[in-house]
Amino acid sequence: MEKKQKYDTDKLYDVIVIGGGPAGLTAALYLARAKYRVLVLEKEQFGGQITITHEVVNYPGIGRTSGKKLTETIQRQADAFGAEFLLAAVKSLDLNGDVKTVGTDKGDYYCLGILLATGAHPRTVGFKGEEEHKGRGVAYCATCDGEFFTGKEVFVVGGGFAAAEESVFLTKFAKHVTILIREDDFTCAAAVAEPARKHEKITILTNTVVEEVSGDGGLDSIRYQNTVTGKITEYRAEDGETFGVFVFAGYAPATDLINGVVKLNEQGYIITDSEQRTNIEGVYAAGDVCIKPLRQVVTATGDGALAATELEKYVAAVQRRTGISAKSPVAKGYESVMSELHEEASEEPGELFSSEMKAQLRSVFEKMQQNVILKLYLDERLVSRELENYMQTLASLSDKLTVEVEDSHASSEIAPCVKICLGDKAETGLAFHGVPGGHEFTSFVLGIYNAAGPGQAIDEESRKLIESIRQPTDIKVLVSLSCTMCPDTVVAAQQIAAKNPNVRAEVYDLQHFEGLKKRHNVMSVPCILINDSTVSFGKKNISQILELIGR
Repeated sequence: MEKKQKYDTDKLYDVIVIGGGPAGLTAALYLARAKYRVLVLEKEQFGGQITITHEVVNYPGIGRTSGKKLTETIQRQADAFGAEFLLAAVKSLDLNGDVKTVGTDKGDYYCLGILLATGAHPRTVGFKGEEEHKGRGVAYCATCDGEFFTGKEVFVVGGGFAAAEESVFLTKFAKHVTILIREDDFTCAAAVAEPARKHEKITILTNTVVEEVSGDGGLDSIRYQNTVTGKITEYRAEDGETFGVFVFAGYAPATDLINGVVKLNEQGYIITDSEQRTNIEGVYAAGDVCIKPLRQVVTATGDGALAATELEKYVAAVQRRTGISAKSPVAKGYESVMSELHEEASEEPGELFSSEMKAQLRSVFEKMQQNVILKLYLDERLVSRELENYMQTLASLSDKLTVEVEDSHASSEIAPCVKICLGDKAETGLAFHGVPGGHEFTSFVLGIYNAAGPGQAIDEESRKLIESIRQPTDIKVLVSLSCTMCPDTVVAAQQIAAKNPNVRAEVYDLQHFEGLKKRHNVMSVPCILINDSTVSFGKKNISQILELIGR
């Protein structure tokens, strides 16, 4: 039996799906429902790129939803049939033989078949000044960063689906939006482009490329050229004003892991046949990482369903031939999950937490090894009353949580703020300034769990590096509650602070701290400040934050 003595049977799966976007989640749903043991590995966040889309109106059978809610529902359906999920970065692949090995930063896992559903990430354009002004005028996510450009001019670079749709979304904040399209027209469907064409706050310039952006702190100048006439235009903001540039220039496939192993085309997309098979036996691919004429959620879910059914056939054949078989999945009950979803849709308006959320929170709090005091610092603003109500409601779910108001007239530089302290009133170094709702709710709960123990597992190398920090270190993570990329950075910073008393990790919702935003010229989130000097933008994991601390 090939590799029979070389793997842990508890870590043997029929199929491992690499990538937790719509394609990967759909494949997991189909495979688990067919009684195959499946593990979905995702290095960032389950749901993929669609989670940053605030409104989805073209998914068949669903009138209107958000990308996040849609993919959360698919994941819960897969979970109900017994699919397993793990946040882990894949580091290596051994695709030889019947039993394949997937090496991750959380250990090795084994499987008979693999689905590559790693998706794609936003492309940069390469104009002068793009790299230098990332986070300070140049942005790539309208949902995350749009609010930072309220009342300002905004330029959108691109002419595809994202450029058309997100330009309309940006008009909610921007004074005016100018779309700069390289081609002679939009490259997306006419119906998608039509709202942008008709919008009174949008100007469209075709055959236009950006040459350079510049500014001191924020952007105050952009130069672009008409490629047909050769005319160069330079826009300069009025004295003291700044503007934003949002780049929606398509996506680059996330194929670094399998480059040179699985066949790719010249653009780096995976080559598959009509059944989603790659050139490697037992390895399939689905979603935006593949060559395809249309990259939409509906085509990704279709790819995932097809790949799953083909993998079912492949795995069954390997099982018959080798006698190797993974454990059966443990189904949680599809009907109960659907009932929960229905209950959530029927929740009374004004309820902070759904019935399912309350059950999950109680389960987390029961595991805590120490009691926690949520210490509040409030001012006269309504947001402080909101924070107090939020924390009181949270604390009502467990006798391990109590709320204390430390200062009801705190400075607006601090308040509203909740500090996580242990039962002996010792500060953990973890704090949230604002109200930890939206995308930051889960990260706040994990902060409590990591501070009170036992906390999330962490690899030995990272643990040693964290413990080696001897100097007082202040980490500020500046976020927006609408940002889907912020929570992972917040959790990583909090894990470091929870394991070393020399480190503080404080999170600020920039909506309520305009002075902090202006002081550091922050126009994109997440933004990390180390000791108020080192500034870095973009999502970070534990090792990347430790690298910033060590500079």
